[in-house]
Amino acid sequence: MFTRSLFCAAAWAAISITAANAEILDYSKYPDLKGQWERFAVPGVGGQPSFDQTKPWGKGQQAPLTPEYRAIHDASLADQANGGLGGDLDHARCGAEGMPFMMVAFRPLEFVISPETTYIIIADYDPLRRVYTDGRDWPAHIEPTYQGYSIGKWVDENGDGRYDVLEIETRGFKGPREFDATGLPLHKDNQSIFKERIYLDKANPNILHDQITVIDHALTRPWTVDKRYTRNADPRPEWFESICDEYNAQIFIGNEHYYLSAEGLLMPTKRDQPPPDTRYFNKPQR
Repeated sequence: MFTRSLFCAAAWAAISITAANAEILDYSKYPDLKGQWERFAVPGVGGQPSFDQTKPWGKGQQAPLTPEYRAIHDASLADQANGGLGGDLDHARCGAEGMPFMMVAFRPLEFVISPETTYIIIADYDPLRRVYTDGRDWPAHIEPTYQGYSIGKWVDENGDGRYDVLEIETRGFKGPREFDATGLPLHKDNQSIFKERIYLDKANPNILHDQITVIDHALTRPWTVDKRYTRNADPRPEWFESICDEYNAQIFIGNEHYYLSAEGLLMPTKRDQPPPDTRYFNKPQR
């Protein structure tokens, strides 16, 4: 918890320093992205938040997986159906979500625009994305992260002197990472490339699009989805703190996964699951 708090404090300090030292930004040239952006709920689509919001999660995503990675996803779904966590194990342990899972907006997003960097603040496991818009090229070495290294460009598509689209390319990852909590996998080589186009809906400025194209060796072809977010109508929305370690009831002992009940007792997650090995504890007196 201390490490995560320290990271968030450092991130906010970086934003403050950038804003203080940079030239005055003419916000009239940029789209109005202020406010709190929540995941767009598509009517009739069930399940947890998914990569393609227009389709059910799990196999309903119809992800173009290779046979090898389709088998990995099938095994994850089977383990979850039996009470396990499947490919979502690291996420359940409060590990980082990474790209593209972090953009599912399980918790709201916020965009902060500065002259050289656009920040995407996420009120969940992964607190921050930095999108560099200062014209830089790719560095010779990228230190791998779950969020990746993002280079962006603001684009004036209709020539009216205002930016319409933020184009982003992200690479330089470590893993494991996944598309969603079913364990829908990305390739273990972590060579993913994400290309995004972020823009306001032309008919409704309170809807934001993030058109994401994923290029990954776990896929048979690039996979493009149009993620949407809605702006909270409250001009002063409440921002909830989400600290996974504070409420995580998942208990991991050795290779086994258990659950902590409301009474504070250890519960099995699978049928006929053995209790943990207690050989180093004193046996209770009968």
